[in-house]
Amino acid sequence: MLKLIFICSSLLSLLCVNAVAESVANPLFAKADVAAGKALHATNCVSCHASSYGGDGSGIYTRDYAKVKTSKGLVAQVRNCNTMIGLKWFEDEELNVAAYLNHTYYKFEK
Repeated sequence: MLKLIFICSSLLSLLCVNAVAESVANPLFAKADVAAGKALHATNCVSCHASSYGGDGSGIYTRDYAKVKTSKGLVAQVRNCNTMIGLKWFEDEELNVAAYLNHTYYKFEK
């Protein structure tokens, strides 16, 4: 029983460390709010991307010929979409959406 408790506590510790490391792994997104980015993305991006790429629209992020190759490029692309569509997001909102996309799809570490 003691061995089982030790194993479970060790696994829990690893999960916690991984969650913290993942949230701060990319310094560009250190101050970003992933949850806020997810909400903005759901409200403003999904319908257009879904009409172009089908399903939930995530194909735009997972396609083999994706334009975005770096975290800075991701922020620039979100900013471009913001400007082209006229969303009038503030810079922190752009960063939140980019952080959400990085967390969910891209996984850029720097």
